[in-house]
Amino acid sequence: MAVSDKALFSIVFLFTAFVSSISASESQSQINVWPKPRTFSWPSPQASLLSPNFSITSPNHQHLSSAVARYLRLILTEHHHPLVTPTVNITGPPLETLTIIVSDLAAPLHHGVDESYTLIVPRGGAANLTAATVWGAMRGLETFSQIVWGDPLRVATGLFVWDSPLFGHRGVMLDTSRNYYGVEDILRTIGAMSANKLNVFHWHITDSHSFPLLLPSEPDLAGKGSYGPQMQYSPEDVKKIVEFGLEHGVRVLPEIDSPGFVHAWVSLIISYGEQICKTSVSRQSEKGHTGSWAEAYPEIVTCANMFWWPAEAEWADRLASEPGTGHLNPLNPKTYQVFKNVIHDVAALFPEPFYHSGADEIIPGCWKADPTIQTFLSNGGTLSQLLEIFINSTFPYIVSLNRTVVYWEDVLLDANVKVDPSMLPPENTILQTWNNGPNNTKKVVASGYRAIVSSSDFYYLDCGHGDFLGNDSQYDQKAGSNTENGKAGIRWEVALWSEQADPTVLDARIWPRASAMAEALWSGNQDKTGMKRYADAMDRLNEWRYRMVARGIGAEPIQPLWCIRNPGMFTRKRTSSGSTQRLLKAIENQADRFSTLSPMADGVHIGPITADIQMVGLCSNLAGLPSYIYLAGEAHRLFFLFYSFFLYASKGSWRCLFRGSYAINGKDEIELEPMQRPRFLALVPKRPKVASPGFELKTKVFLVALLTQSGLPRIRTQD
Repeated sequence: MAVSDKALFSIVFLFTAFVSSISASESQSQINVWPKPRTFSWPSPQASLLSPNFSITSPNHQHLSSAVARYLRLILTEHHHPLVTPTVNITGPPLETLTIIVSDLAAPLHHGVDESYTLIVPRGGAANLTAATVWGAMRGLETFSQIVWGDPLRVATGLFVWDSPLFGHRGVMLDTSRNYYGVEDILRTIGAMSANKLNVFHWHITDSHSFPLLLPSEPDLAGKGSYGPQMQYSPEDVKKIVEFGLEHGVRVLPEIDSPGFVHAWVSLIISYGEQICKTSVSRQSEKGHTGSWAEAYPEIVTCANMFWWPAEAEWADRLASEPGTGHLNPLNPKTYQVFKNVIHDVAALFPEPFYHSGADEIIPGCWKADPTIQTFLSNGGTLSQLLEIFINSTFPYIVSLNRTVVYWEDVLLDANVKVDPSMLPPENTILQTWNNGPNNTKKVVASGYRAIVSSSDFYYLDCGHGDFLGNDSQYDQKAGSNTENGKAGIRWEVALWSEQADPTVLDARIWPRASAMAEALWSGNQDKTGMKRYADAMDRLNEWRYRMVARGIGAEPIQPLWCIRNPGMFTRKRTSSGSTQRLLKAIENQADRFSTLSPMADGVHIGPITADIQMVGLCSNLAGLPSYIYLAGEAHRLFFLFYSFFLYASKGSWRCLFRGSYAINGKDEIELEPMQRPRFLALVPKRPKVASPGFELKTKVFLVALLTQSGLPRIRTQD
């Protein structure tokens, strides 16, 4: 029989409360793992108690054994209480043991090491964690810790996880030159990185403002270039940090920035409220990177202790782009004597195969201020040749210590001062990009180099800040697909520069924003159907942030607590009640088009309404078979309905929930936003050929909603 428009909407609103209650119940049966594993199967949400005598057995390995002891303490004492409590059946005997099996105990923590693992927690018997390396086992231990909650302790059972990162280099860069961070601050950051399955701590140790690293061969660099004896990192401190990193599966990559940024420590004169951020547009933070060397060796540093922007000078003639001037002098032989001592000591302190030598942001005015360089330039030399002299005198020595040299992109791409690519063999060189969005990364990769991406547009944690609305991804700017990036050797890092950061804001500046990147780099930002999952991720990230805080990480809040108690309600684009009325009016105006459709089923035909449709939803059954609709004669996976439209058969055999948001402009056109994954499942009798996911469809359509006597809802459109 045909259903009237009023009857149809009565059904819609009648089921709204029912949808909400079932949706909430379904969401409460979930557990949260961050970052989301590549494969996570928990088909029948059940749990068992965790035995008070729970133990973890593992092979004997220096760093894995330490991790096992740490995670065992965490698992038995955390008693995490989720903001949305999982509603599960407690069945079976308590879980007594987690057994770890590792294939290769000797694999070092280097780039490209296998971090995959498989975790199986059956409904009875011991849980098993198998991994190719100890580093993969550590990732699996973190996942296991997150599926335990409550008091008494519960653990999810009947669970299978297979997991492996999409990208091998997932890092956080911290600048400890502009402001000093204590060893405990660094250790806490590395611990938080491990919890988020990030694996590279890029330590930007020195810069123009201070030289805090105490080196045995050159003790005066820290003795005179640091902020004081209490703000130095001793060799013992470095050893502690490196060892802590190994125990947490995090590499420690040192950066000694040169030849720029070497100014001796000067007082920073920053106006109250002035924002100093590295941006690719203004390049405000171009400055000398080695001025902190000048207190110990003033003869090898140009323009040291000079005011950064001389009075009446043009911007192009500045000596730096913020207070703190100084570049190493490539024409002074003593420069290389000192610099090679530094490289030797740093290589001895840090076992990491990558050595970051900086080489960014050469300010022409600083070099031009030196008389010997003035003579060199007046005799036909160029600034680029000066940089080439420096690189040619230092690069081979770094490589001789079995290190791959990392430079910032400027060494090759700067408009004014750069080297010829022939001086930087790609097999020994990695370039870190920060300017011009993805474009410079594409240039670097096209030139045959591996790249670390730290785009100042998206990955600088000292600049910019997202708002509290969900359904909005700021970490979606990767150049190319995950597969393409992997083949190109792309690596990723967020960066915290410290002009306006110190230990008091460290945790809040990094977390949970770096957690968002961590998931994108670990398992991607799309589900298996190709749909973006950032709306779903927001709810999970809220829960994860809450758990990080309980673990002693001062992650900042990203939304009111109300949001996580009401999943899906705090998204970027919602519809006002006025818009709802306009939608209803638009449909009522098409009432004369209602008719009974094909003999296949009785129903209601509503339309036409002009609509922009963009990846709104996918409805699938338990076996993963898509439910399809037809638009303009083609079969597509995606369909639209307004929020909480719930097609439900009286027998309850088949049901599908489409969730989304929409807005209507003055012309009664509907604009639709991407939706969270459907929470209910449906089955259709046929599987027509479908278009690939990810397309954007713009077409005039008829909206059709069918409720059938047979109990099988169908959704159809026609040209």
